[in-house]
Amino acid sequence: MSIKMRELSLCVCLAVVVVGLTLAGPALAGQGQQAQGTAQAQTPQAKPQEPQMKPAIIEQSMQDFILPAYQGGEVTLSKPRGKNVMIIFPRGYAAPGYWCTICNYRYVELAELDKARQIRKKYNVEVLVVFPYSREIVQSWLEALPGQLDKVREGKNPADPAKLDEAGRRRMTRWRQFFPEDFSLNKGEILDPFPVLIDADRAVSKRLGLFQTEWSGGKVDQNIPSVFILDKNGVLLFKYMGQNTTDRPSYDYLFKVLDVVNGLK
Repeated sequence: MSIKMRELSLCVCLAVVVVGLTLAGPALAGQGQQAQGTAQAQTPQAKPQEPQMKPAIIEQSMQDFILPAYQGGEVTLSKPRGKNVMIIFPRGYAAPGYWCTICNYRYVELAELDKARQIRKKYNVEVLVVFPYSREIVQSWLEALPGQLDKVREGKNPADPAKLDEAGRRRMTRWRQFFPEDFSLNKGEILDPFPVLIDADRAVSKRLGLFQTEWSGGKVDQNIPSVFILDKNGVLLFKYMGQNTTDRPSYDYLFKVLDVVNGLK
């Protein structure tokens, strides 16, 4: 073979190699991208970080929070400086589909006391009610209140007490003790004199150690019923967290606490 023929054969071979690499390149690149995409798909996404529990400490400033209100807008805990603040955390659900009757009664009771005795003005206090639910669930709770009050009255005053068995009589006596007053709301009436705050992601409730999925016999998303009272400078001076659902300080007791808070310099 002449020198020119050998040079031509070598050029042809090199061309074949180059063309082969050129054609293989995109395929190899595609395999690399596919492998990279598979690796990315298999990488687990980080879970949202749970709020770190930070207990509220007596005689210390309570950590600030901002929550949307059912009535509209947002409420900032530190905003009403110059006023005492009473934060109420109702239990909410006591079981799936069942509201805590005591929480419902006490919410209406405080609204009636404020109407009759001007509680907020008398004690220079802002009342905040915090639920660990979405706005839709809070609305369903407010809409259920009239029927809940009817249920309380029926439990206290059955049509024929003489026909009750022993368990029924105990229940009637217990309800008369827990719910001494008769309250009522018109069907469709929404009672919201206090800001009702929406803690839908439970950030505030979890931070305070209140949110539970099982408590006092109820397996459902709920809060431990609690009350926090802050002075006009935002310092926590009273804290109550229930040990069971019937363990609640009376409003008269809480008003005595507010008297003490107002008397402090």
